[in-house]
Amino acid sequence: MKLQRKNRLRATALGALAVSGALVLTACGSDDNSGSTGGSGETKAASNIKCDDAKGQLRAAGSTAQKNAIDLWVKNFQAACEGVEINYQAIGSGGGITNFTQGRVAFAGSDSALKPEEVAESKKICKTGQGINLPMVGGPVAIGYNLEGVDDLVLDAKTLAQIFDSKITKWNDKAIAKLNPDAKLPSTTIQAFHRSDESGTTQNLGKYLNTAAASDWKYDPKSKSWPAKGGQAANGSSGVVSNVKDTNGAIGYFELSYATANKLNTVKINTGAAAPVEATTENASKAIAAAKVTGKGKDLALSLDYATKAEGAYPIVLVTYEIACDKGNNKETLPALKAFLNYAVSEDGQKVLADADYAPLPAEIAAKVREIVPTLS
Repeated sequence: MKLQRKNRLRATALGALAVSGALVLTACGSDDNSGSTGGSGETKAASNIKCDDAKGQLRAAGSTAQKNAIDLWVKNFQAACEGVEINYQAIGSGGGITNFTQGRVAFAGSDSALKPEEVAESKKICKTGQGINLPMVGGPVAIGYNLEGVDDLVLDAKTLAQIFDSKITKWNDKAIAKLNPDAKLPSTTIQAFHRSDESGTTQNLGKYLNTAAASDWKYDPKSKSWPAKGGQAANGSSGVVSNVKDTNGAIGYFELSYATANKLNTVKINTGAAAPVEATTENASKAIAAAKVTGKGKDLALSLDYATKAEGAYPIVLVTYEIACDKGNNKETLPALKAFLNYAVSEDGQKVLADADYAPLPAEIAAKVREIVPTLS
């Protein structure tokens, strides 16, 4: 089935959105998200956004998966709050956390929760507190592909693991053919693309494969770096999607809005449910809603069920966290930090996500985040 755009999604690419005063971080690559889109997503009225005492420049960096969501929020927030600049650089989750623990940014975006050693490192910057994980954006990790003559493709965890581990190398492999009996699969060589930078998206895909296809994906599920040999590497989600789009026989993984913007077909996943599950925000929400909070205190790190077989639940999902200090934040940027995060997790902020192929947070989780953000100090 050909990838369908949502009627509400505008053709304008928010990846080209100009955010004034772009932040330049040394020793970090840049992900410009060329060709990506996030829809219009404007709030009903600027008055719905509470600016409070927000002022000056707020620097942030991290996840490329959430960039389109951040662009929407920044556009709306800056329109409502004069004198505030939000500069978010999409350099990958690993780069964002590094910049946060080095005190270069007020918050980091990461598609995976802080590791214990990263929490310990954050205490040097937070001083009287530590870094905490605040869920803010949800969505499916789409498996996008470019295969001439094939518009509808079903794969399962086992075949995906073997494809990304270079064990299945031809599109007409019998394992793929078995899952797609009506497809005319060519003998084209599979070109599997993965992230070259440290990425929470990579980690979430690895957790899914390690959970749902444990005998075929034996790599460390905690790694943000691509663990398997072979395949082809590209920087950031925009790099992966660009290569898949330009290469017949290619397959890769990225947040759904990248596939939508680039008009790429996405794989349906055979989870063992009655029917294969498509990568949609609604189907991702069904999986995210079952997440459990495993963080302590103000930390809201989540545990996702990658092995779900629930009807209509898309299993390859991620939740992007905004990582900030619970205490010890920079006093000059604290008002802008709280105001921006308050807007992002508000009803208005979450509503705009669906237009950009993201999954709004489940109500129970969003409510917990809304309680914590105002207490940051």
